[in-house]
Amino acid sequence: MVVQESGTPRELEHHLRPSTVKGIDFDQLLEPLAATAHGAANKRPITGVSLNPQIVQPGDVFLAISGAKRHGAEFLDTAIANGAVALITDEAGLNLLAEPASIPVAVVSDVRKIAARAASMVYGTAKNCPELLAVTGTNGKTTTTFMIRAITEALGLHAGLVGTIEMSARGQIIPSVLTTPEATQLHGVLARMNEQEISTVAMEVSSHSLSYGRVDGLQFAVSGYTNLTQDHLDLHGSMEDYFQTKAQLFTSGHSQRAVVMVDDSYGQRLAQNASIPTESLSLDAHTNADWHVVNIAPSVLGHQFTIVHRDGREIHARTGLPGLFNVANAALATVMVLASGVALEQLQEALKQADPLSVSVPGRMQVIGESPVAVVDFAHNSDAIAKALESMRVTGQGRRIIVFGATGDRDKTKRPDMGAVAARHADIVIVTDDDPHGEDPEPIREQVAAGAQAVIDAERAAVQLFNIAPRAKAVEFAVSLAGVQDAILVAGRGHEVSQDVAGIDVELDDRVELANALKLHGFVTIY
Repeated sequence: MVVQESGTPRELEHHLRPSTVKGIDFDQLLEPLAATAHGAANKRPITGVSLNPQIVQPGDVFLAISGAKRHGAEFLDTAIANGAVALITDEAGLNLLAEPASIPVAVVSDVRKIAARAASMVYGTAKNCPELLAVTGTNGKTTTTFMIRAITEALGLHAGLVGTIEMSARGQIIPSVLTTPEATQLHGVLARMNEQEISTVAMEVSSHSLSYGRVDGLQFAVSGYTNLTQDHLDLHGSMEDYFQTKAQLFTSGHSQRAVVMVDDSYGQRLAQNASIPTESLSLDAHTNADWHVVNIAPSVLGHQFTIVHRDGREIHARTGLPGLFNVANAALATVMVLASGVALEQLQEALKQADPLSVSVPGRMQVIGESPVAVVDFAHNSDAIAKALESMRVTGQGRRIIVFGATGDRDKTKRPDMGAVAARHADIVIVTDDDPHGEDPEPIREQVAAGAQAVIDAERAAVQLFNIAPRAKAVEFAVSLAGVQDAILVAGRGHEVSQDVAGIDVELDDRVELANALKLHGFVTIY
């Protein structure tokens, strides 16, 4: 039975930590951090670490950093009221203290850079941690980590998961706020998983987590790469910076071994330049990869396939998830588990008996109906939209219908391209709202629709284009146009259950809306 934890962030915080911590003296903590102590010595042991004063637990050292608008030191009183017994901050934070603090204070040059090390020392993760398998890339991280967890469990081992949708171990699920939690929480939850005798943890590692040092202090047994396409340029500025950030994972400071998909130019560069033992993997028979995926054949909605090494080793597998990109995800998960030291014969038997690569992933090519085919997917960039649409099988004279939008307050340059890609791969394009955030949603839709219209004018005159809001109305309109031979893709939000409109969370679940619309128009649903 799966348990869904709920509560305030502070109430949930104790689920991100081991149940017991021996504790460490403040002075013992400071020396390796090159910190300068101020005020009285601390006599109480440090049993936790937090960057957020709102979720501080009794016995924590509070790490006060400079934020985008405020400095954490301004909220020291809140941290103390919640149980903080010591403070580490920078010179700016120290200068913000109106009077000597009632708890010991230490100063470092960069608080965020020492956060992971401090948490590792308090929670003991440097010596006691499950085996870690990391997955990075633009698309496919979530599905691949779910598959790794499923394979691990099929092998009869206890597995953990840290990612976009959830953090989980032994049937307990804690909703994730970030793709990768803050360094302090990450070390805490890994210590908890070790306490629960979790053998392997599959973890999504985003470019944000690498940029902000959230995975510092961790050593991954195997790191995997899926692909790299335009995304997050609001953070990185350029694709080259985006790539170089991802490449940090494939160094000895972070990982012991790597498995890299080389079906894009970035993967090829990564495999060639990686400074750790690396195996390459490809769906393209013409690439010079260590592993190739061959004999790909349809199997219900998914595919069966064989993964072949240049030395003759073979792994036979299948996935029930639609799309060749899920074949790539499944192959990557399989080879990563093999690279972690599992015997090939043992792995093959687990794949045969448990079918772990067909694991259901919330909001990732999640089938809501079969006639018409109706799918919800997280695809929120051009490459993911193209691949998701290509994977949608239609029968006879069936059409591909897509409902999607672009996120506000994010990279604006990809909006018209998303529209263009949709018009090239779908027969009916319905542009609607995603998460507008602080932007006016109408101009966002118009920018996306403009890209679609340009393709219609130049290449595909038969494509129908609609601009419809709100999103629920757009989903229902898509179903109203569909026949049993068609395929509907609702893209961009996946597992998310609320829509951010001008800072207000509006309840919205694409899976629920699509299921309701199918029922309304007389179709059968499986959700």
